[in-house]
Amino acid sequence: MGHKYVYQFSEGNGSMRELLGGKGANLAEMTSLGMPVPQGFTVTTEACTRYYEDGRAIAPEIQEEIFTYMGKLEEIAGKKFGDAGNPLLVSVRSGARASMPGMMDTILNLGLNDTVVEGLAKFTNNPRFAYDSYRRFIQMFSDVVMELSKKRFEEIIDDLKEKKGVKQDVELDTDDMKELVRRFKEFYKAEKGVDFPQEPKVQLMEAVQAVFRSWDNPRADVYRRMNEIPYDWGTAVNVQSMVFGNSGDNSGTGVAFTRNPATGEKALFGEYLINAQGEDVVAGVRTPSPISKLHEEMPEVYDQFASIANKLEQHYKDMQDMEFTIENGKLYMLQTRNGKRTAAAALKVAVDLVDEGMIDEKEAVLRVEPKQLDALLHPQFDPAALKKAAVIGKGLAASPGAACGRVVFTAEDAKAWHQRGEDVLLVRLETSPEDIEGMQVAQGILTVRGGMTSHAAVVARGMGTCCVSGCGEISVDYANKCFTLDGKTYYEGDWISIDGSTGNIYGEAVATVPADPSSGPFGRFMAWADQYRQLKVYTNADNPRDAKQAFDFGAQGIGLCRTEHMFFEGERIKAIREMIVADNVDDRKKALAKIMPYQQGDFEGIYEAMEGQPVVIRFLDPPLHEFLPTKEEDIQEIAKEMGITADKLHTVIESLHEFNPMMGHRGCRLAVSFPEIAEMQTAAVINAALAVQKKHPDWTMVPEIMIPLVGEVKEFKFVKDVVVATADRLIAESGVDMKYEVGTMIEIPRAALTADEIAKEAQFFSFGTNDLTQMTFGFSRDDAGKFLSYYYDTKIYESDPFAHLDANGVGRLVEMAAKLGRTTRPDIHLGICGEHGGDPTSVEFCHKVGLNYVSCSPFRVPIARLAAAQAAIKHPR
Repeated sequence: MGHKYVYQFSEGNGSMRELLGGKGANLAEMTSLGMPVPQGFTVTTEACTRYYEDGRAIAPEIQEEIFTYMGKLEEIAGKKFGDAGNPLLVSVRSGARASMPGMMDTILNLGLNDTVVEGLAKFTNNPRFAYDSYRRFIQMFSDVVMELSKKRFEEIIDDLKEKKGVKQDVELDTDDMKELVRRFKEFYKAEKGVDFPQEPKVQLMEAVQAVFRSWDNPRADVYRRMNEIPYDWGTAVNVQSMVFGNSGDNSGTGVAFTRNPATGEKALFGEYLINAQGEDVVAGVRTPSPISKLHEEMPEVYDQFASIANKLEQHYKDMQDMEFTIENGKLYMLQTRNGKRTAAAALKVAVDLVDEGMIDEKEAVLRVEPKQLDALLHPQFDPAALKKAAVIGKGLAASPGAACGRVVFTAEDAKAWHQRGEDVLLVRLETSPEDIEGMQVAQGILTVRGGMTSHAAVVARGMGTCCVSGCGEISVDYANKCFTLDGKTYYEGDWISIDGSTGNIYGEAVATVPADPSSGPFGRFMAWADQYRQLKVYTNADNPRDAKQAFDFGAQGIGLCRTEHMFFEGERIKAIREMIVADNVDDRKKALAKIMPYQQGDFEGIYEAMEGQPVVIRFLDPPLHEFLPTKEEDIQEIAKEMGITADKLHTVIESLHEFNPMMGHRGCRLAVSFPEIAEMQTAAVINAALAVQKKHPDWTMVPEIMIPLVGEVKEFKFVKDVVVATADRLIAESGVDMKYEVGTMIEIPRAALTADEIAKEAQFFSFGTNDLTQMTFGFSRDDAGKFLSYYYDTKIYESDPFAHLDANGVGRLVEMAAKLGRTTRPDIHLGICGEHGGDPTSVEFCHKVGLNYVSCSPFRVPIARLAAAQAAIKHPR
């Protein structure tokens, strides 16, 4: 006996998910609980992996084993596969460890052919049922296994119904079903050039192979990448003897949940159809009845089902999603699994299960997916309105929430319309820092170019604004203020709606409902999470509004305040430009003196919003050219404003041009060249902290100053000395005994490698994982999208390193820097402030390497709080 690739349902159990997949393990578990499950067998995930290893072929010994188990199933069922006298028919379903969209759909009634169908008609004394089952099998097999168009089959059915003058499939009689079988087979032959396969064993192997094949289709690949499901898990195949819900008025099929998947309310929720097969319920061809009506139609079956549902929920200790079939008044369970649910339902079910004594608080905290909380923090579409709306296009779901507004094409127009009290939706080819004011007032942002980590996506997530990015089908005409999508043109002022959680775009106004996270069990649930987590959660915020938002969501400090974001407004940008154009220290200092009060005011506002919690302020980071104009007309106008010639401004712009600005004159390199920038920023930070400390004597202000892009300890010390000289002078003058700290971002690999030296001077490290990822991989974050798709297709990378921290490479640098830093300075505090700070897997990694905090955008704060709690429960330190 070689390796075992096939298991009967009676041989497995619920703990064998890795081998049998979720569906197979649950069927085995229900069998062992003595529930009425039609018997069958599971071909394991190892067989799937082997299929790919063998160059997409099923090895002869696996085929043989499948047929051996088919023999065992014939004995249990007392019927024979492919036998006209007493035929065994089976269903074939896929089943991976985690339920995945895009996997192969179910095939029912497999084993029928021209002779078996006649036998089934005689055996059941119900020819209409037999031919209905056959036409369904041809339809499913052609669509799912042979990839013929599903729509063409629907058209053939509609055509026949029209000829007969009937509306419902149920009104077609036996002869009509025979006619459909004939037409379906004709269509199959025309498309495929061969007859529909008559040999049941061939049908079975084709179906098994189709399941394995579907593991590697594009939809499944994208889903795996987003949910970090490894490619090598593979899928299992379940072969189960058929029970027929379409064998008359005493039969039926349905789907039910033990609780309401939208609200979490504890009551059976579901629907069923009489005289139908499974796909009829899902396909929506006929309108099903609510499960409560089964209580009237078949009271015994209903009571049996309710008791099984209750038993399953008690057994799995979670809300179940179940499929069932009734054959001639007898109930069969076809599947159970932990039900998918909305965020609101997930919280309610978790809290209710604790109150019902079914699970403890720790288990409840593990039950809710951190990413799901997003939906509670953003407006959503009204479900009724959404059902009626037509999708006109799809982009990337870059920032969650629902938005509805009137189309505008520039940041200026967005502001102008907003001031008139209009809701606007900003449509751009792509966004850049100067669009920020328009982005702030927009209900949502839609871009033609750019990925999940483009400027639009990152800024929108930070603001909690809905964003759909990278919808390449849109053609934008800025000159005439319109865009075209799906053959229709939309002009400025037209209403559109976008869904940042799905990427869908609607060409009309769709009503939204506001988010209200404080209601219901949210507060109680999050308190449990906070009780278990060891990581602190800070936020990335550059203005008092974002800081306040994050504080309300439970942030315990600010881990990254980017000072350059404050420079793009009116008066400030003028002063910054004067500083850049200045060709001597005195002129530079004069320009900086104009900016200083603005900076100080911003810092005071942020300190006030955080009520004395830690605030880490990063000094100026981007290259200076980002503050200068690029368009000729802007250059002319700004030169005039500044009282210099356009030629002089051109010269400055050209002198700042860099081949690779990412690695150019930016970060602490600016402070090394122009120490006066660091002097001004230090004065603003210290004066702001002193002012707030005076106002609130009970707060302990300890400003934290962070020097970006350090790669060498001497470079850090040079800038730190400038900071310390200014800070100590101001604190001495004030007569207040205030402490402050100077630390650095670790975002250059060399800093991680020499972290023990840098920690002699730096009091804290914050890992800037966006830049650290960029420089470790040697990818430019803005260009990587162009070629990463080839890396996903060839399975070189399975996930986007900018979305999920690369534990194996970048993670090693983080771990090394943390260790080295602590050897020199045992009390050094360590955090992370890249986009990864709000990604649950990355948060888990940060917990494991022993960082003190993660910092993420305000709307990700609850997500990080929950992810940190789950990490602490799974990996006790």
